[in-house]
Amino acid sequence: MFSPKKKICSLIGALSLAAVALPAFAAEPAWVAKSNANARLLLNVIAKYSPEDASQYGIDGLDEQIVDLSHDQYAAQMKDLRTAIAELEKRRKGETDPKVLQDLDILVTRAQDQMRSITLNRKYFMPFTDATAMIYGVVQATLDPRIPKARQQALLVRLEKYAGMAKGYRPVTELANERLQERLKANKNLLGPYKGEVEQDINNGPALIAGMKELLAKSELKGWEPVFAKLEQQLTAYNEQIKTQILPRARSDHRLPPEIYADNLHNFGVDITPQEMMAKALTSFAEIRNQMNITAGLIARERGLPKADYLSVMAELKKAQIPADQVMPLYTERLAQIESAVREQHIVTLPTRKAVIRLASAAENAQQPAPHMNPPRLIGNTGEYGEFVLTTGMAPDASGKSLTFDDFTHQAGTWSLTAHEARPGHELQFAKMLESGVSTARALFAFNSVNVEGWALYAEAEMQPYEPLDGQLFALQARMQRAARAFLDPMVNLGQITPERVKSFLMEDVGLSEGMATQEMQRYTFRAPGQATSYFYGYQRLMETRQAAEVALGKKFNRQAFNDFVLAQGLVPPALLRKAVMEEFVPAQAKL
Repeated sequence: MFSPKKKICSLIGALSLAAVALPAFAAEPAWVAKSNANARLLLNVIAKYSPEDASQYGIDGLDEQIVDLSHDQYAAQMKDLRTAIAELEKRRKGETDPKVLQDLDILVTRAQDQMRSITLNRKYFMPFTDATAMIYGVVQATLDPRIPKARQQALLVRLEKYAGMAKGYRPVTELANERLQERLKANKNLLGPYKGEVEQDINNGPALIAGMKELLAKSELKGWEPVFAKLEQQLTAYNEQIKTQILPRARSDHRLPPEIYADNLHNFGVDITPQEMMAKALTSFAEIRNQMNITAGLIARERGLPKADYLSVMAELKKAQIPADQVMPLYTERLAQIESAVREQHIVTLPTRKAVIRLASAAENAQQPAPHMNPPRLIGNTGEYGEFVLTTGMAPDASGKSLTFDDFTHQAGTWSLTAHEARPGHELQFAKMLESGVSTARALFAFNSVNVEGWALYAEAEMQPYEPLDGQLFALQARMQRAARAFLDPMVNLGQITPERVKSFLMEDVGLSEGMATQEMQRYTFRAPGQATSYFYGYQRLMETRQAAEVALGKKFNRQAFNDFVLAQGLVPPALLRKAVMEEFVPAQAKL
């Protein structure tokens, strides 16, 4: 799973950085080098307006720079994007290489999308910056143990700038408040963030501050204590200010303006209407539920369970929770079993190196409650790989109640999650993309949830037939959850269902824990409205492409060759992937 983190300004969805010294990847092809030179135009815009993002993506020379909140940068950023688009379009007129032309289209489209999103958000919303989450993200990414120590040293410079302790800098908390007041003075009717979001941000604050301190204490950085003490004081005061200034202005209605929600769906890669999405997903949900009852009946008969419906059988299986000290050994074992099945069944080509799985910290639980993949940097990568982060619960809510998960800490629930986040899902997806020499346009600027999550859900489906019955039941539950997302997310954002009913439906009809159902509801309403639809839609588009290839090739269709080809394309949109499969893969396979 990927869920965009809050950023002040960024051209693309945020990614986490992971780096480790490993053998360098193959030299990039000539067309990739040419395409990357074009991508540099947009990378320069990221570097200028969001240097923290840029350094995490792998752009050198920015590790000490921070976002400039000293003045409103809307006009300047829009001008720079227009200039970049004009130059990209100029280069497109003289380009003949079809792959470079495709990448130019990706770059132009991404820049245009960003201009639209910036304009819409400025039109409707006050600029609300969760400074604690922003700075925690920078600290976490920089102090990742696989980041070179030399690069980690730059963190102290950034922290001094955030705290206003560096010459020429003022505290980022003061600047964020100034930009807020400036926009409210210009337009007092701007909408505030959703109340539930603000309350959760306030509640997350202490955990994130403690998480920063823990990361710094474990690092080899010297002299961080004074600057952190200053930052802690500022962030604590800023969070109190959020209570008095932002919370009273927060929206009680979670629903976004229709233009904003439509823009969200577009940016996540969804190119059909919410109504079409809901119709497809409701039908799929019912079909999956039927399959789950069949599988649950087989398990009940095999184990002598008193009830054979899918909810009762899942509840019975979830009772056998794994002791905390056995969770990671079990996931390591599960990954080995999945990899063995992948190789035996010739599903996709796997690397020989091991994948990385680890438990999340309390701060990571607060920032990103659901299990997720921290992908590697996608620019200047010299052998870094991603990591599967297993979360265990949520930060306390407004009442102080803490919610844990029981969804992933039982035997049957480990199969699909490992296939999705590790192999043959996200971990393999990013590794293959880098090892194949994919361009920056395809690795970074074509990145959206449909492209990424479609593959990971497809990976779950590829592995389901080779799992035990209880694993298959929870594989179906995971697919049911994605179908539910694809109608619940639009429904709650269109006012057809309440957040409370979303939560109860996920618990009562999908079988999620209260913690998991709560973070799901939050995802639809304020963490990333629209993003949850991308799993179901991306999976459907990828399955359509695969079936078209099977029909065209008949007995010549080779599953492993198809899956390897798909991964080698990078994160191209579904339409471009379908074009590549039908015009390149199918003809090549037909000749064999």
